[in-house]
Amino acid sequence: MDRLAEPAVRASFVNCSKGEAKRINVPRDLAERPWEELDFLGWRDPGAPDRRYLVAESAGGPVGVVLRASQGVHRAGAKATVCSLCLTSHTGTGVALLAAPRTGAAGRQGNTVGVYLCADLDCSLYVRGKKETGVGVSYRETIGVEERIERLRGNLRGFLAKVGVG
Repeated sequence: MDRLAEPAVRASFVNCSKGEAKRINVPRDLAERPWEELDFLGWRDPGAPDRRYLVAESAGGPVGVVLRASQGVHRAGAKATVCSLCLTSHTGTGVALLAAPRTGAAGRQGNTVGVYLCADLDCSLYVRGKKETGVGVSYRETIGVEERIERLRGNLRGFLAKVGVG
């Protein structure tokens, strides 16, 4: 992913108002992010723990999506859950059910798209083996890192299409 500055991040959001985009808590560490290893920029809002943000590249430039964690859905115990984008298995609260308002009239009517994502939105690092979940996985994928990256990108494009991007 290409490096982004705060103004580009704010301008990228497509499923919220410009006023909401101005109020988003953009990460202060944008310069330190491992951009060459990111398929999208994702972060959790420190001021509103139920809000997360995802910014991805598209043909027309960066596209940002506001996500909200589903209330009352708590995963506990040893049951593993899988992220819909990177297919990384997590236990407990490692995967969150997030809802993204759709773009345009559908979003203004309250329509959303739900998706299970890594709660920390570090999918890019998981598929590259740069970050581990700590789950004692009983299976190992037989595809290589490049194939996992392409699968992640395809799943990301599919999710964004459901939101109404592209």
